[in-house]
Amino acid sequence: VQLQASGGGLVQPGGSLRLSCVASGTFFSTRNMAWYRQAPGKQRELVAVITVGGQSNYPDYVKGRFTISRDYAKNTVYLQMNNLKPEDTAVYYCNSVPVAISLWGPGTLVTVSS
Repeated sequence: VQLQASGGGLVQPGGSLRLSCVASGTFFSTRNMAWYRQAPGKQRELVAVITVGGQSNYPDYVKGRFTISRDYAKNTVYLQMNNLKPEDTAVYYCNSVPVAISLWGPGTLVTVSS
């Protein structure tokens, strides 16, 4: 079963989106989870991490704009993205840290454009 991300779309610069990703209960409750993204022609990169205990970390290029959270009752990890920039345009994926290679899903496309 793949990890299914959803919530992407077209948004203007400065806008917001909230992404969601549902995982199986056992997998979700025992793994640090993360969001990744891959822009056209670029390598996949880490966007946000949240530990089993709820601690989060972000790279500098999204810090202060993106917020990762998780809901154990729904087995869901979220990514709230604010003040979006054109350079945030990419396909966004969720997975664990370290990644579960077999669980990469198709991702959800986020396009930031006026």
